[in-house]
Amino acid sequence: MSEDSAVGKVAPVVIALFCVMVAVEGVFTLAEQGVIGGRLGIGWRLAAVQDYGLPGRLVPLMVERGEWPLAELSRFVTYPFLHGDFIGMVFGAVITLALGKFVGDSFHALAVVVIFFGASVAGGLVWGLVSGDQSYLIGALPGGYGLIGAFSFILWRRLKTMGESQIKAFQLIGMLLFIQLVLGVLFGAGTAWIAELAGFATGFGLSFLVSPGGFARLRARIRRA
Repeated sequence: MSEDSAVGKVAPVVIALFCVMVAVEGVFTLAEQGVIGGRLGIGWRLAAVQDYGLPGRLVPLMVERGEWPLAELSRFVTYPFLHGDFIGMVFGAVITLALGKFVGDSFHALAVVVIFFGASVAGGLVWGLVSGDQSYLIGALPGGYGLIGAFSFILWRRLKTMGESQIKAFQLIGMLLFIQLVLGVLFGAGTAWIAELAGFATGFGLSFLVSPGGFARLRARIRRA
């Protein structure tokens, strides 16, 4: 199989997510290098984080007031496209592209979008409610971990069909959490892992509904109950 045919199998929506992340980071990187924006360009990343990132105080404040303004809710779907640096973008974008391709091979393209943004929203909500962090949540990893959750769901179903231990489906998330634990011990742990873990759980849970035939199976179970 040629390289072009392999790339062609990636769902257009996954490519679009990847390209937006790369494009946004490209603007910030060029601005910080002085290529565009002049002296003002140096502050573009910080300004974007403040305008489109998810502040830790936002969710508790909205819950307390019982108000959910659309302008603030939009942050839950814009923060995944902002990153702290080029390396962070590469990591998040590659996970999104690779896992998006795998999930897209089994799920409808729309399901991939639902999982990515559903995990991003749920990750942001949980992070805002329990982390106590007063900084901003940014980055594609909560959505990317949602795709890992869908990836685990696909393996979980396949292993069940094959009669093998379904615990193997969670090896990837287990490895990633172990790596994060080691990095946290060595360099200090932030709170973004809360959003990422919530994103994983959301992606796995949503897969019961958005996988092929998932809604029909859920409806049948409800009727039997």
